[in-house]
Amino acid sequence: MSNEILINAVYIVAACLFILGLKLLSHPSTSRKGNMVSAVGMFLAVVITLIHKDIIEYQWIIAGIIVGGAVGAVFAKRVEMTAMPELVSLFNGFGGLASLAVGWTTVIELANPDVADMAAAVTGGGTNTSLLLSIAYISILIGGITFSGSVIAWAKLGERMTTGAITFKGQNWVNISFIVDFFVVGYLLVQNPQDPMWIYAAIAVSIMFGVLAVIPIGGADMPVVISLLNSYSGIAATAAGFAIGNNILIVAGLLVGASGIILTNIMCKAMNRSLMNVLLSGFSKPVDSTMKIEGELKAMTPDDAFYVLEAAQSVLVVPGYGMAVAQAQHAVKELQELVEENGGEVVYGIHPVAGRMPGHMNVLLAEADVSYDLLLEMDAVNQRMETFDVAIVIGANDVVNPAAKEMKGSPIYGMPVIEVERARTVFVLKRSANAGFAGVDNPLFFRENTRMIYGDAKETLNSIIREFGDD
Repeated sequence: MSNEILINAVYIVAACLFILGLKLLSHPSTSRKGNMVSAVGMFLAVVITLIHKDIIEYQWIIAGIIVGGAVGAVFAKRVEMTAMPELVSLFNGFGGLASLAVGWTTVIELANPDVADMAAAVTGGGTNTSLLLSIAYISILIGGITFSGSVIAWAKLGERMTTGAITFKGQNWVNISFIVDFFVVGYLLVQNPQDPMWIYAAIAVSIMFGVLAVIPIGGADMPVVISLLNSYSGIAATAAGFAIGNNILIVAGLLVGASGIILTNIMCKAMNRSLMNVLLSGFSKPVDSTMKIEGELKAMTPDDAFYVLEAAQSVLVVPGYGMAVAQAQHAVKELQELVEENGGEVVYGIHPVAGRMPGHMNVLLAEADVSYDLLLEMDAVNQRMETFDVAIVIGANDVVNPAAKEMKGSPIYGMPVIEVERARTVFVLKRSANAGFAGVDNPLFFRENTRMIYGDAKETLNSIIREFGDD
């Protein structure tokens, strides 16, 4: 068996493991196995690629593995669950940066006629250098946009910069000029690959456009943006795979790109918005709402909340990013067990964009060993909202905000939300009555059946749990 046949055979096995891994990742009970299966597939792909000695000297590969592995291990060890969306965003950016680097080196190689012939031999195709240069340019372009866009998303998620939309006069025309630049720079790069100026120009316009594309997007839409950038990183990897003629990179990139697009589409549907609506939301003119929030905030102590929960037969928990910040998931699980021992029922309402990345709440609750059967989707809990004696909102704000239904002109208007205001009693566990990540005031706090329990969510829940123990 020749090396080429062996390499492609192992690539097929690796691709099958990637697909199987994705399938297993679709359910929390099999997600760990799915992660392991996908990792095995990637390990096989990397090892067999290393056999192809023409690609690069081994010492650089080993150095890369050591440095990259060490950095990854430190990140994985130190990152808090609250910072997972930021880490995912950075990983997307790193993927884009890697694709940019692959496209860059490919252009440099193709600019050398001798190397171009060798590259054509590696890809097994003809000597269509212009086509390969075009593909390499696409890899640079999408990789650069993914990198800088992900860095901005990282900064917004960590509130290192304003989470609101950033717009300026003439922004639409600036964006249009960048899109024109994409075609002009691409044409000049393909025609003059020996001139490094066009590579630098391609990198510059892609990075600047990535920044301009993400800064107008508000905090409420950031989970969608993360998913979209994840898809971009896959598309960039696919282009890089075509540029260097690596089959497994093409397959892996397509899987990431396709799954990212599907997830983005699902999240857009959950928000009752189109992708274009999300991307252009920052450019739309704000609509002033004539509706004013009226009412009075009513605070409650954890001790008083206990008496209500002690008598409750049906409790809904709506987790949000605040639960991650307080690390309150284990206290939530303990409270759930106490209510169940008391004869009550506890379920969890999971909004598709709760937290700051897709599936954020599912991961947190799985960490506390909450049964997946108790996690209900938004539509399921809304259908039976009147049957809940108590709805406990923990650090979630935008996903339970009635303004999404009632206040035309609100940045989240039209987005389906978990309608906790229809429960008999609502507890809002929050440090203050300030607006959430989207910067939108919440009329829920002023409803007659809502009680605000201020403070750290974990301490509040532990206080209630102690009351159960003393009872």
